[in-house]
Amino acid sequence: MVQAGDRLWSGREDFVQSSNIIKFIAWLERKYGLAFSDYETLWAWSADEPECFWQAIWDYFEIHSTEPVTRILSSRQMPGAVWFEGARVNYAEHVLRHEKQGDPKRPALHHLSELRPLEPMAWEDLGNSVRVLAEEFRKLGIKPGDRIAAYLPNIPETVIAMLATAAIGAIWSAAAPEFGAKTVVDRFSQIEPKLLLVADGYRYGGKDFSRNPEIESIAFALKSVEKVVWLDYLNPYALPPKLSCDVIRWGDLLSQPPVDPESFRYEYVSSEHPLWILFSSGTTGLPKPIVHGHLGILLEHYKSAAFHLNLKPDRAMYFYSTTGWMMWNTLMWAPMMNAAAVLYDGHPAYPTLECLFDIAAKTKVQSLGTSPTVIQNMRNQNVIPKESFDLSALENVFLVGSPATPETFKWLYDNVKSDLWVTSQSGGTEFCSGLVGGSPTLPVYAGEIQARTLGADVHAFDDYGRALVNEPGELVIRKPMPSMPLFLWGDDGFEKYKASYFDTFPGVWRHGDTITINQRGACIVHGRSDATLNRYGVRIGSAEIYRTLEEMPAIADSLVVCIEEPGGGYYMPLFVQLEPGYTLDDKLVGEIKLRLKKERSPRHVPDEILEVPDIPYTITAKKMEVPVRKLLMGVTLNLAASPGAMRNPGALDWYASFASEHRKLKQTA
Repeated sequence: MVQAGDRLWSGREDFVQSSNIIKFIAWLERKYGLAFSDYETLWAWSADEPECFWQAIWDYFEIHSTEPVTRILSSRQMPGAVWFEGARVNYAEHVLRHEKQGDPKRPALHHLSELRPLEPMAWEDLGNSVRVLAEEFRKLGIKPGDRIAAYLPNIPETVIAMLATAAIGAIWSAAAPEFGAKTVVDRFSQIEPKLLLVADGYRYGGKDFSRNPEIESIAFALKSVEKVVWLDYLNPYALPPKLSCDVIRWGDLLSQPPVDPESFRYEYVSSEHPLWILFSSGTTGLPKPIVHGHLGILLEHYKSAAFHLNLKPDRAMYFYSTTGWMMWNTLMWAPMMNAAAVLYDGHPAYPTLECLFDIAAKTKVQSLGTSPTVIQNMRNQNVIPKESFDLSALENVFLVGSPATPETFKWLYDNVKSDLWVTSQSGGTEFCSGLVGGSPTLPVYAGEIQARTLGADVHAFDDYGRALVNEPGELVIRKPMPSMPLFLWGDDGFEKYKASYFDTFPGVWRHGDTITINQRGACIVHGRSDATLNRYGVRIGSAEIYRTLEEMPAIADSLVVCIEEPGGGYYMPLFVQLEPGYTLDDKLVGEIKLRLKKERSPRHVPDEILEVPDIPYTITAKKMEVPVRKLLMGVTLNLAASPGAMRNPGALDWYASFASEHRKLKQTA
């Protein structure tokens, strides 16, 4: 039985010495005369001296600017810090800079979906398609600063459109096609796109989903849209419906003659020019439109791809994601590092639970990214990938989306590969990257995130703003980072920005997660701080309870919250979804309580255990603990959560009814 903190892996000497981060350390000594004995001393320097560190990243990755930099950082004040003043760069140019560095026919992308077979896309084909589409966008009147919105799946056309948008200085924003019309309109209506790109539908889990009705509603609601670009992905050659604005077919735009790379004109923009607009999950109210800049994302993504993923040229990287999640934007880490990105549009467990590793084996992936939930499903079904696939190229499994338990780590070593660098990362849409992550130079300990990422001055604060070690606290960032949001779209004067991230500790970014940083510098993220279980004044993490329940074959899924009751006292219910064939009888209730008491503590034992038909999740696969907590505290369903932001709309209905009955019982007691 694995225990939290058990040492599971250390990299071979040749693996460590050939890593990108060791090469960077050697370069820092040659270039600046700086010597670092280990990762922790390197991180401390990067956090203490952000101007020097990010200048080193600029130099090391040879960022191309058409104008000289006049100042690295305007000030360390947050928000409002301006990085690399004077610079003029373009994100798409850097993604495509390797097009001619090697065989132009080598793969830049591997792509497949439930509608298309696995195929490569060559560097020359990707580059030419981006240039052709960029020029067509210009002919349509798209100018720098205009917004282009996409309702497209995770396929090459979406990558091409995003890069073409960035190439001409326009601003990209995407919504996944599984989003309902209201969810899409809630997002895009805030940014008023001029051009809308859509796909007619998609296939997921073997079922076809036409999006024609949704597209009609979206196009009608977005009055700013002048033209719609139509991609017949689900039904090739089908005629698009009549919309409220002009429709152009994707194929017509891409059928133009090639554009010579030497004559193509990139739009070089300042560090404050928006690259794309991502949206928060929006469990309550309208999703926040988070704006990132070209330069901040370039610097952050080079750093993350090279040093926290160890991605190498001519290798492949596969993160399972939809276009509605920030992980999709990080797929460009691969071409930035002269490697290939793997795109998959479909169900992660279709036609079998082994789908994820089947794709990884066929594309010879170096780094595979997925969520702990997907791994847990494989574990529950006794899937053993190493018995079915050649995973000799696989070096790294990258866990994102939710905290990974020690058992998830151990399962990967036992069932995938014994010599495997398992990293867990936590960050967010706000940075489009990680704040805590991995390093190939460090050991892997069960259930722990290896370290704070370079350049991220991350700490755990108590309620009084004091740094904690070995105790859970608020995850904060004390100094600015280039990939912090430039602003929230439409937020004049940074009012919403400050209220979202700087209301608790003035001048210090409060991320909203609870984190423990131990004496080795490793991290454990316990979940959202506003969902932390306050049990009679003692804070405990919901992940600790979930870890125990995941070991019980009767439990398919679970959710726990804790609220303070009117007049004092606490109420902590545990909601469980059972596997078929099991009943929540007194015996099972007793077993759950006994295991929680024995494996955790008496404080982890809930006041009540209830069977539920479903566990609510956001579209980005996060358990909706906060909305359930709000329902129990008397917030109405329409204010507690937006159904359009849910993976399983309607799942909260049961909780709303239960919360109403619970309050009535308390009032009559």
